[in-house]
Amino acid sequence: MLRLIQTIFGFMIGAMLSAIAGMTSRLHTTPTGGTRKIARRGFVRNAALGAVVVILAQVGGGFVRFFWPNKTGAFGKEIIVPGTDVPPVDGTPLMVTTGKFFIVHTPDGLMALYTKCPHLGCAVPWNAGASQFQCPCHGSIYDPTGVRLGGPAPRPMDYMALRVDAATGDVVVDTGDIKTRSGYDPSQAVPF
Repeated sequence: MLRLIQTIFGFMIGAMLSAIAGMTSRLHTTPTGGTRKIARRGFVRNAALGAVVVILAQVGGGFVRFFWPNKTGAFGKEIIVPGTDVPPVDGTPLMVTTGKFFIVHTPDGLMALYTKCPHLGCAVPWNAGASQFQCPCHGSIYDPTGVRLGGPAPRPMDYMALRVDAATGDVVVDTGDIKTRSGYDPSQAVPF
């Protein structure tokens, strides 16, 4: 789709530039159809205006390219985590940086916890010494299932939909399906 838009835009720019070139060529003809000589002053004026137009076009193109959304990475899509990487029950959560989530293995099953703190959006790391998630920005604390234990966060950590591929044993996490919750329910975990 983007290539089609770029092609159409290129045709439009080409047509405008050829029309401008045609108009500027008419400036150098006399009413009888002959060509007239270009004065030095007119040449310098046209060269300066042409340079200004080229520079403005480059700046405008750079401006559009800079602010064009650039979706990179895997976040927002399904991410496959090999079944061999899944932590044991009540083990240290597996951090998947490309998807911005932790794989947590509870006694009820697997959960994919979003690393973004529901308070103000800071990345929440796992503190292995305390066996809990601790937000470094404002001090919210979460247990291994993502339930808020303390701090200013208004709710537990959000979680992502996941499924276990029966054929390969891999875990497929849909990072585009982020769910909020008010507490922990065993139905939020998927058996592994």
